[in-house]
Amino acid sequence: MQVHDVDLRLLRIFVAIVECGGLSAAESRLNIGRSTISSHLSDLEVRLGIKLCKRGRSGFELTEPGRITYQASLELLQQCEAFATTVASSKDQLSGRVTIAVIDTMVSDPRCGVASAIAALKAKSSNIQFDINVCEAREVETSVVNGRSLVGLGVSRHHLRGLDYFPLHNETNYLYCGVAHPLFDCDPAQIDKLLQDAEVITSNYMRDKETRNDGLNYQNSAIAYHDEGIAHLILSGAFIGYLPEHYASFWVDKGLFKPILPEKYCYQIPVVLISSKSNAASPLANALIEEIKRCHGRSY
Repeated sequence: MQVHDVDLRLLRIFVAIVECGGLSAAESRLNIGRSTISSHLSDLEVRLGIKLCKRGRSGFELTEPGRITYQASLELLQQCEAFATTVASSKDQLSGRVTIAVIDTMVSDPRCGVASAIAALKAKSSNIQFDINVCEAREVETSVVNGRSLVGLGVSRHHLRGLDYFPLHNETNYLYCGVAHPLFDCDPAQIDKLLQDAEVITSNYMRDKETRNDGLNYQNSAIAYHDEGIAHLILSGAFIGYLPEHYASFWVDKGLFKPILPEKYCYQIPVVLISSKSNAASPLANALIEEIKRCHGRSY
C-alpha cells in the first residue's frame, strides 16, 4: 500500500492507543473522545485490511497482525522524524519538532532547565515546534525508546538498552500530612502511635514501600500515579504521603501541609536526562540536550 498523510496520522493514533493500553486510556494523550478514537482505529483497519486488536468488555488486546503493525509503525514514524531532521539540518539551521517527555511537577523545581532550554532554542531559530508530554516515569523512557520524544526528564530504576542517561540532580521527598490529619498538630509523644494507624498513599515509580522500607501502613486504600493525585489525597486529611519538597512547599507555606519527622521519613530520587543513542547525529537533538545540560541548575 502507498502511505499518505492520513495513514501517518492514523498510525500515530494507533501507537498512542497501544502505549496507553486501550482506547479510553488514550483519550487524554490524544485529546479526543473515545468514539472518535474508535472511528479512527476502524478506518485504519479498513485501510490496512487487517484486524489490529480485540476491544470490548474483556479489555484491549493486540492481535498478531496488530503487534506486527505496531512495531512497523514505530519504525516508520521514527524514519519520518529522522528524515525531517536530516533535511532541516542541511539548511544549516535548527529546524523541526522538539519533543520532550517529562514527569509531573518538574516545573516547580527551580533547578529544572527545561524552560530556559526552550527559550534558548527559540532564540536560535524560529523554525522549531515544541511538544511537551507530561507522563508517568515509565512512559518517559518508552517515549524516548519509541522515538516519540527526543529527550526525557525523569527517573529510572533499570537503564534500558539504547538509551543514554545523564544525571541532573537528586529530588528530595518527605512524608507529609494535611492540616485536617491527626498528625498535623499532635503531641510529639503520640506521633509513633498515630503513624502506625495512618494510611499511607501508595504511588508508582520509586515511591513505593519496597523502595523505602519505612515500616509504615500501606493498605492500598489510596493509590495515585501522579504527584497531583497524592496532593489531593493528603489535602483530604484522611491520608499521608510522600511528595517532592519543591512541590509540597506550596502547601507548606500556606500552612496546609507539614512534613512528618523529616529527619527520618525522607528519601532521594535521582532525576536524569534521557536520550536515545540513535539520535546522536541529530543536530536538533544535540542542541536540545546541550541546552538542558547548560541551563540545568539555574534559578528562574
